[in-house]
Amino acid sequence: MVRYSISELAREFDITTRTIRFYEDRGLLSPARRGQTRVYSPEDRVRLKLILRGKRLGLSLDESREIIDMYDPAGSNVEQLQALLKSIEAKRQQLQQQQQDILSMLDELDKAAARTHVALETNLSAKD
Repeated sequence: MVRYSISELAREFDITTRTIRFYEDRGLLSPARRGQTRVYSPEDRVRLKLILRGKRLGLSLDESREIIDMYDPAGSNVEQLQALLKSIEAKRQQLQQQQQDILSMLDELDKAAARTHVALETNLSAKD
């Protein structure tokens, strides 16, 4: 049976061993132990991969855990996939709102800068 050490997984996924231990502390990973050594199964490796994918998508660890825990190797996983799509859509809407907020703020900054330039030119002209 294939097993992985914490350093092997850290190297493979370009993360620190501390990050892996953090996920373990949060209950997202449950490696076996050989004495003091953590031994990760192929399932742990897949969970880590999915946790990191969820992070890249902007999902919280709790959201990732909920979706990952829905996986049923014997089932169709329709519920899991629907939950993932729901989380993706919620994240998309949140980012689109943030994008609109940023565009509005940039517009306000442009207007403030234009007014400031006019005021500065007026003040400089009045001195001459």
